[in-house]
Amino acid sequence: MNKKKIIKIGLILLISGVVIGGSIVLYMFNMPHRDVQSARTDMILTTDDLVSEYLADATTANNKYLDEEGESKILEITGTVFSVGEDFNGNAEVLLKSTDGKAGVNCTFTKETSSKISNITVGDNITVKGVIQSGASYDEDLEMYENVIMDKCDITKK
Repeated sequence: MNKKKIIKIGLILLISGVVIGGSIVLYMFNMPHRDVQSARTDMILTTDDLVSEYLADATTANNKYLDEEGESKILEITGTVFSVGEDFNGNAEVLLKSTDGKAGVNCTFTKETSSKISNITVGDNITVKGVIQSGASYDEDLEMYENVIMDKCDITKK
């Protein structure tokens, strides 16, 4: 009788643990994504400032533009449009090029914000809001500079 009671309590605890663990996993998996467009901007920079900081010292730039969990702060970047196009997923992309020509900021827009670039042309000076996915760097194997990559972008000023 005592053994049955212990097994019963053990099964109840096991089932409770599985239900609680499963609930936590489902909650974490279905968490809403960060709404970059409606969130407060953390920093306002120019294309030149952002690119030169990453090329000078990527670790310092990452410490400045990423929070403790590695999430990018929300940035507004102002620069001159070098090219306009689409990525492989059909999302609009705008390249803001640094004046020194080494690297630029490649801004990928969401499906919702892609329509806003229809009136953007090469040479326009615009401000884009988004989050950093990757910093600028020099690839010695390819002997070329890689652009800063920003995601979830939206045009805030034209």
